[in-house]
Amino acid sequence: MRQRSIYLGLLLWVVLLSEAVSQESAKIGALRVSSPAFNHQGQIPGKYGCAGANINPPLKIENVPAEARSLALIFDDKDAPRGTYVHWILWNIRPDTKQINEDSVPEGAIQGKNDFKKNNYGGPCPPTRPHRYVLILYALDVRLDLSSESTTADLEKAIEGHVIAQAQWAGVYKRK
Repeated sequence: MRQRSIYLGLLLWVVLLSEAVSQESAKIGALRVSSPAFNHQGQIPGKYGCAGANINPPLKIENVPAEARSLALIFDDKDAPRGTYVHWILWNIRPDTKQINEDSVPEGAIQGKNDFKKNNYGGPCPPTRPHRYVLILYALDVRLDLSSESTTADLEKAIEGHVIAQAQWAGVYKRK
C-alpha cells in the first residue's frame, strides 16, 4: 500500500511538473495555435465538417517569433484510408496575424490545392469511424513564391530549411 502511495505521488508530481513546463514554454514565447471552437484533442463541432456548414473554425495565433516573415498552415486527416488527407493549406499569412476568423482567409494569404483538388477549406468528412485531424502552423523566415495551384507537396518542399517554429492543434471528428 505504501509503495502504491509513493507511486501515485510520484506520478502526480510528474504530471504537475509537465504542466508547469508547458505553461513556462508558453510564457517564454513558444509559437502557439489554438481554436476557441474546440479543445486540443477534443471533438471538432459538426459545423466545421462536411455534414455541417463546412467552414473553417476560428483560430488563435500567439507568440510568433520576431524574425518570422510569414506563416503557413496545413490542416489534415491523419486517419485517412490512404494515409494523410489534406483539407486546407494556406501560406503567406502575415506574421502579425493574431487570429483567423471562422469562415475566412487572412488578407493576402494564399490557399493552395487541398486533396479535394480545391483552393479552399474542406471540412472533416470521415466515412465511418472518428478520425484525428491536425492543424500545423509554421513560422517561416521567408515569404513563399508559390502559385495557388500548388499542393501540400509543393508547400512542404518550399518551406524546407525555412521553418523557425511550428505549433499544432488537433481534434477528432465523427460524421453523424
